[in-house]
Amino acid sequence: MKVFPDGQLLGTVLAVQANFYKVQLDVDDKEINACFLLCTRRTRLKKIGQQVMVGDRVVIEEPDWSGRRGAIADVLPRQTQLDRPPIANTNQILLVFAVAEPPLEPYQLSRFLVKAESTELDVLLCLNKSDLVSPEVQQQICDRLLAWGYRPLFISVKNQINIDQAAKYLSNKITVIAGPSGVGKSSLINTLIPHANLRVGEVSGKLARGRHTTRHVELFELPHGGLLADTPGFNQPDLDCTPEELVYYFPEVKERLAVGSCRFSDCLHRDEPDCVVRGDWERYQHYLEFLDEAIARQTQLHQQADPESNMKLKSKGKGQSQYEPKLESKKYRRVSRKTQLQALQDLYQESED
Repeated sequence: MKVFPDGQLLGTVLAVQANFYKVQLDVDDKEINACFLLCTRRTRLKKIGQQVMVGDRVVIEEPDWSGRRGAIADVLPRQTQLDRPPIANTNQILLVFAVAEPPLEPYQLSRFLVKAESTELDVLLCLNKSDLVSPEVQQQICDRLLAWGYRPLFISVKNQINIDQAAKYLSNKITVIAGPSGVGKSSLINTLIPHANLRVGEVSGKLARGRHTTRHVELFELPHGGLLADTPGFNQPDLDCTPEELVYYFPEVKERLAVGSCRFSDCLHRDEPDCVVRGDWERYQHYLEFLDEAIARQTQLHQQADPESNMKLKSKGKGQSQYEPKLESKKYRRVSRKTQLQALQDLYQESED
């Protein structure tokens, strides 16, 4: 076990619930069983606004071995940080989708990929339930995703297809697993880490979508080294990049930009002349829709910074938008019935007088 000269210990935060932190202490290679402590955060950290996140490397002091308790005295500098899910020191993102039940949705997959690329972490793509489609269909999907810039790994948790190969990609790294509900994320974690015992959801027959089962972020230790973070499921991740950054999160566009450049340095690749990005590539329509979101978000942020702004951005579809004046809501608010009755009573009173 790694101990500092003053008796402090070093560990990794595996889970955060309420005001308690589950910390795995660093152990020597010869030790078999990992040591866990349930820790609180020192008041000093709270006063200076030091947040403690899952994945943080922390210093523990005054351990109570009988009660398995301790206190986090310090947080070491983070190598990486994600806001959603809130986790530190991640090396890569594992996106899990299903090829069937629920069916693979290109738009949804594209949205997850863009969000993953925006983190600047390595992106791995696993397609589960491959046993439900033919090899010909798998090849068609593979060719399509290769054009997007990704080489997917087809797996089947149920039939144990390529699970060992997926485990090799996760060895000795901190990996965040993400994807829509019902695609088999929890089942994959339970297969890779049998003691995780995550609750597995079912797919809604009516909506062909999965039901959310994960409630909080937690890191699980992999048998052959590394940590895997299960994250709360969400069907539509937020795209919080700027309009100018968005295009760089599409790998297939990088080839176009490597060959040439647009005429205008601030080109948004919609209807600008001499644009090298605009053209016949499959996800271009996705880019335009995501761009509308990015522009709307940026406009909203500017309006919040400038309360006197009286313009709003309205999407017209097909990648086009325009500014329109905002209506003053108070001017068009309906008068309540109580106010109307009171005014009517006052009017009767005036008439009697």
